[in-house]
Amino acid sequence: MEKLGRGVVAVRSSSTDVLVSWRLLGLDPEGIGFNVYRSTGESGGYAKLNSQVLTKGTNFTDTTADLTQSNSYRVRPVVDGTEQGPSGTFELSADHAQEPVVRIPLRDGAQIKFTWVGDLDGDGEYDYIVDRQTAPRTIEAYRSDGTFLWSMNMGPNGKNVNNIEGGASSIDTGNWDGVTVYDFDGDGKAEVAARIAGGVTFGDGTKFTRAKGDRQFIAMLDGLTGAPRATAPVPDDYIADGPLAARFAVGHLDGRTPTLVSFMKNRVGKGGFNLMIGAWTFDGSKIEQKWKWLRGKQSAADGHNTRVIDVDGDGKDEVAEIGFVLNGDGTLRYSLADQGIGHGDRWYIGKMDPDRPGLQGYGVQQDNTSGLREYYYDATDGSMIWKHSAKGIVDVGRGLVGDIDPDEPGMEAWSFSGLYNAKSNKLLAKNTSLQPWPALGLWWDGDLGMELLNDGKIEKWNPASPSTARSVPRVETVWKLGARGFGSTDNPTLIGDLFGDWREEAVFTNADNNELVILSTDQATDNRLYTLAHNPAYRNDMTVKGYMQSHQVDYYLGHEMSAPPRPDISYVGESAE
Repeated sequence: MEKLGRGVVAVRSSSTDVLVSWRLLGLDPEGIGFNVYRSTGESGGYAKLNSQVLTKGTNFTDTTADLTQSNSYRVRPVVDGTEQGPSGTFELSADHAQEPVVRIPLRDGAQIKFTWVGDLDGDGEYDYIVDRQTAPRTIEAYRSDGTFLWSMNMGPNGKNVNNIEGGASSIDTGNWDGVTVYDFDGDGKAEVAARIAGGVTFGDGTKFTRAKGDRQFIAMLDGLTGAPRATAPVPDDYIADGPLAARFAVGHLDGRTPTLVSFMKNRVGKGGFNLMIGAWTFDGSKIEQKWKWLRGKQSAADGHNTRVIDVDGDGKDEVAEIGFVLNGDGTLRYSLADQGIGHGDRWYIGKMDPDRPGLQGYGVQQDNTSGLREYYYDATDGSMIWKHSAKGIVDVGRGLVGDIDPDEPGMEAWSFSGLYNAKSNKLLAKNTSLQPWPALGLWWDGDLGMELLNDGKIEKWNPASPSTARSVPRVETVWKLGARGFGSTDNPTLIGDLFGDWREEAVFTNADNNELVILSTDQATDNRLYTLAHNPAYRNDMTVKGYMQSHQVDYYLGHEMSAPPRPDISYVGESAE
């Protein structure tokens, strides 16, 4: 996995205080501590702020800064009593606004739907790729400080942005992205993967002319220049029905090699859909297709999100959809069709029950003919644990999981059929107008429970008053911070643990679309977890778009949790030992 830096970040937490936070890395030695240093104004010198080595949460509240001047922060790890070298720095400008926000400048341009992150320049910190909702679509690359790198135009085949049957190189329409970012060749710098067609103009100004008509290719682009490093043709099994829309994900299907997973569909006339899933690797010079899986007439329901996650704990990732799971070699592991599971919009896999072996899944259904609304199952083998059904065929459009009730063991799962404890199937709240809206989850305030990101608001479920209008009090209002989401529900362009400690960031834009507005917590915590970006299940899911959904780690993260096990990973460029 990525060799990340400390990701130091500082935000004003009050009129006098600054919250400084940084990453605990996945392979940091047990007992590692930290010292925090500050440089003020033009002094150039760094003074230590803490009197004793910090060994709890990887954050520190600076109460003595002169906020009329700029302040630069960095940390030094302490291992076995010996202070190590300094981290990178973060500068808080003079008279900075009192807000839990980091702002990244962008060029002027059209509205942005998605943001991806990857370390494009190898400095250990995340850089940004954004789309522009132009026709044809364009994508742009920026360093972590907002320095513009390059732009790519998807060409004439990207002008058709129909949500279901878009053009051969259209991206970011409906639940399709066709782009993702990861270090596929292990050189310490991330590539940009894209599904392309004829007429695309790469970031270095060259044009792709190999493809004609609906023929499509997978391209790996240099993250710093946007130049194509390699291309490979997309299989043409379904080309008679037009170009394939694409959703991209990343995983380690053999336990080691970063692999691009391409979920690709097109429509058969005005009826059903062809579905092809492929696995691709990039060794720095060529793209190799490892396998493809064609659904054909098999009963295997897809949804609007792909999750690449190790469901059986053998160290190798599987490719999971709402109604089936593929092994890492592309063979079918199981289908939920015999359990009555069909298409649905929202679905999750994670450690929802801390006392049950393995991982669990939860999903909702759209127009299920048996009246099935939602279900909870064992993700290892697909065996069902509970279902909720009712009379009539309805579209259950939203569902969510997370630990939001500290008095109940494990996570809660809910849609519009009531709020349930997943482990016990106990109904906790029935009034859907007062229960938390099943939109997006966000770890934000520093306790081990999950907060909610819903329609431009960060909220927190209050289980003590489930039948009152105060059951979901507001923690933060996005629009008051000058942040703008995408679409009618103000969706962020990305949720992820991008910097600072293990709490998550939510990425929005400003109204002029020339700035990323990144919400980063301003609340201190003693809870210490390694960065979520070093958890394979979580980092894999950060590469996926589809319909925006929350990420899960592969251990239980919630109230009364045990310390998570050290992740079984190595860093790019270092041995497994």
